[in-house]
Amino acid sequence: MSRHFSGYDYVPDGSSEKVCSGFQFAAVGLDHGHIYAQTSGLESAGAKCVYVWDPDPAKVSEFLKRFPHVRPARSETEILDDPKISLVANASVNCDRFEVGMKVLDSEKHFFVDKPPFTSLEQLEAARKKTAETGLKYMPYYAERIHNQAAERANILVKSGAIGRVIQVLILAPHRLSKSDRPKWFFEREKYGGILVDIGSHQFEQFLEFTGSKTGSVNFARVENFNNPDYPGLQDFGEASVTVSSGASCYCRVDWFTPNGLPVWGDGRTFILGEEGYIEIRKYIDYSAEDRPSQILFICDKDGIRREDCRNMTFPFFGNFILDILNGTENAMTQEHAFEAARLSLEAQNKAEEKPVQP
Repeated sequence: MSRHFSGYDYVPDGSSEKVCSGFQFAAVGLDHGHIYAQTSGLESAGAKCVYVWDPDPAKVSEFLKRFPHVRPARSETEILDDPKISLVANASVNCDRFEVGMKVLDSEKHFFVDKPPFTSLEQLEAARKKTAETGLKYMPYYAERIHNQAAERANILVKSGAIGRVIQVLILAPHRLSKSDRPKWFFEREKYGGILVDIGSHQFEQFLEFTGSKTGSVNFARVENFNNPDYPGLQDFGEASVTVSSGASCYCRVDWFTPNGLPVWGDGRTFILGEEGYIEIRKYIDYSAEDRPSQILFICDKDGIRREDCRNMTFPFFGNFILDILNGTENAMTQEHAFEAARLSLEAQNKAEEKPVQP
């Protein structure tokens, strides 16, 4: 089974508006295929990936097939010592990302990291302190919103008041397991961080964004290994209920139970209920159309029901993120929002595993 079919290195169609020239970044740590989407998104906004580095030459070789203009670095240090590099993109093993991020920030560069950005609350607090001290960005790649055209369109509609005040967000986020494609660390709880941290971090970010909330609290969380006894460290099912500061109710289900008959890696759905209407996002497949295109939403409001094909949308996050680095702004995503989404996912994981959470 190909990794494209599994979603391992899924790169969304579409691009960003070019906002710069001469902005240089590097890709360091290629353990997850999301690094391809991170690199593609930044380059579509006008940035240039100059270096790539990973201790595994085979991973570097695969990266260069996609981005042949990039130069393999002799070491991680070569990148961190280069003053022309403003940003490092990273998709190391989940538990190792924080350590890479601290080295990047210590080298006076910004950090763009695959989700989850942390696997413990201690890592989060250390990063919070470091960004406050340096003014540098530690930005997670929350792809299920920032790199999804239907989610981007839904956010515009919500922010315009199309469905009134949001009172509930419900997210279903199944993924394909594809055991044979996954590295060993993927099945080790301490390395991937737990399913609510790994897949769930996307969902907590969307809860905050779609409701316009700054914070939230976890009401309930659960994780299970229902069907993979051969990998006892794997959690193949997770769910959580959250109340956010706006008062809205939020729920997500994340799992590794996509059947082989589905022609995409996961039938991701988001339902946003407002006081004056509602939106359903069908992120990767639409059963209502013969050709089953992705990036579809349905909206029901005071004017009726309509279906929108969002495949012509661009991804503004990447251009805004580059401009935020250049101008010291926070238009793509605030650091506090990014960290709060991570905190909620970590708190939910701890609650599901009955670990005490420090206030």
